[in-house]
Amino acid sequence: MLEYHLLTLVCHLSILALALLFLWSNAATFINKSPPRIPEVQIPKDPVMEFAQALRFEINRAFAVLRDIASGRDLKKFLSVCGLLVPSGYLFCDRRLMGLVYCRKLVQLLNTVLHSLRTSSHGTRAIREIRGQGGPIC
Repeated sequence: MLEYHLLTLVCHLSILALALLFLWSNAATFINKSPPRIPEVQIPKDPVMEFAQALRFEINRAFAVLRDIASGRDLKKFLSVCGLLVPSGYLFCDRRLMGLVYCRKLVQLLNTVLHSLRTSSHGTRAIREIRGQGGPIC
């Protein structure tokens, strides 16, 4: 049985897809086929900047909490952090548990996407159209 983690599997499948596209692009002239049309993808600046600012805020807040703990100001936080880090160190040494953590994060991401689809006007319209066609919806 292969013991793949989700992240490893995604990386290997990406490498395989990239290699196939590379070979197809280079061999297109020899097999009289047109090369694959690969769309140009650009990430907009605004969402990236918002994400970076939110990440910076969270990192700075974590540093402030760590500074308070290290300076001896908050014994309760120190004990709670130690109480969480010691058992998690023992739990995460098992690689199978990391797979469960990956799956949990994936389910959280899908749940967030589905929630945003349900609450947005485009998402509710799409759900109504799917229900109208008789297809199952979560």
